[in-house]
Amino acid sequence: METKIIGRTCKALGHPIRIQIMTLLWRRDNRTCGEIVNLIPLAQSTISKHLLELKKANLVNIKNEGKKTIYSVEKDNIQILKKYFSNYLSTIEVEEKNKSTVLTTHNVRGKKHHLKQYNYQFPHKK
Repeated sequence: METKIIGRTCKALGHPIRIQIMTLLWRRDNRTCGEIVNLIPLAQSTISKHLLELKKANLVNIKNEGKKTIYSVEKDNIQILKKYFSNYLSTIEVEEKNKSTVLTTHNVRGKKHHLKQYNYQFPHKK
């Protein structure tokens, strides 16, 4: 069950705008879509679509007050994600000599390729 929640949560947070929305809600809960639109310069329809995706992933709660829809963070699923990443990151050990390493060299078919650790970008492909 937890793996489904974590997968759904990570998928929903896979878009930068959704991360921005969650950050705004985390800083101050109980915002309307209009308040979020004022802080993120996108169309109201775009923000609404992202809020819907966050709702589908059970990352936000919706409360109706008259004509207003109020959004807030669903903390239970965030806590599950936090627990998962805390447990996962506590198992990773990075040797002292590798902590400052940014690039590594790998031999692929006799050629040397430089890859950024943890963020595999290919500088020769632009």
